[in-house]
Amino acid sequence: MRTIQFREAIAEAMSEEMRRDDSIYLMGEEVAEYNGAYKASKGMLDEFGPDRVIDTPIAELGFSGIGVGSAMNGNRPIIEFMTFNFSLVGIDQIINNAAKMRQMSGGQFNIPIVFRGPTGSAGQLGATHSQAFESWYANTPGLKVIVPSNPYDAKGLLKAAIRDDDPVIFMESEQMYGDKGEVPEDEYVIEIGKADIKREGSDVTIVSFGKIIKEAYKAAETLAEDDISCEIIDLRTIRPLDIDVILESVKKTNRLVILEESWPFGNISTEISYQVQSKAFDYLDAPIIKINTADTPAPYSPVLLKEWLPNSEDVVKAVKKVMYK
Repeated sequence: MRTIQFREAIAEAMSEEMRRDDSIYLMGEEVAEYNGAYKASKGMLDEFGPDRVIDTPIAELGFSGIGVGSAMNGNRPIIEFMTFNFSLVGIDQIINNAAKMRQMSGGQFNIPIVFRGPTGSAGQLGATHSQAFESWYANTPGLKVIVPSNPYDAKGLLKAAIRDDDPVIFMESEQMYGDKGEVPEDEYVIEIGKADIKREGSDVTIVSFGKIIKEAYKAAETLAEDDISCEIIDLRTIRPLDIDVILESVKKTNRLVILEESWPFGNISTEISYQVQSKAFDYLDAPIIKINTADTPAPYSPVLLKEWLPNSEDVVKAVKKVMYK
């Protein structure tokens, strides 16, 4: 298999789907003339033209609403946010229109729309540009939420999202666009709602998703030196949540650590913890530990930011705690 960057996987997924279906178009800030703020739509304007790769004003409320309306009229828009921090400006259109229209119309309108762009922190960008809203959107019935962690998953899941007849929130990371990974040249699609066991193990289950899962991989290598075998599950899809894969793993390892780049109150880790203790309590040999950011806005200071974000050392400590070591 060839090795390509995350941004190239995103561009390939969109381009392949746009060649397949003329109703698909891309719209957002700097997606056309500039080839995308992170070069994730490079070359697409040249291939598809300005009617299908559309630069917008800085007005998320406006172009999110246009996307929803066009989806109601038979199109399949891809709406790119320069960052999901800016999606807050258009959150009324996403939650009160896209997510609810199918039910409110009695099934007369499907909303086949993808909202995509970066999530979470990306270095020293300050408090208003470093937020993870996966749990916000996953809390909304009618939305599917996807957060891939590598180029292979990103391409396969984005193609599935574009083909889906319901609204999908597709969250990437500014710090992953340059990541490289193996991606087949042949077409493939990854089913939405299926977690993936990235590393098999027997002593403890670590659940994570998105770019922060890299810290779990580092921790697993460190822990292997102490003969602690970690099973790592990449959720890939947040909603629908593949709880069955997690439960089967916990029944094998009897311990669970959840790593998530989000504030600690009411997040994805909280939901997983509830479901596991509800459905597999008798299999647990230790309390579940969830690792999140500090319960504050993201700091700008590099020293404070390092303390704010979870890291592999936090994962090692948590695993040893559930192992009683």
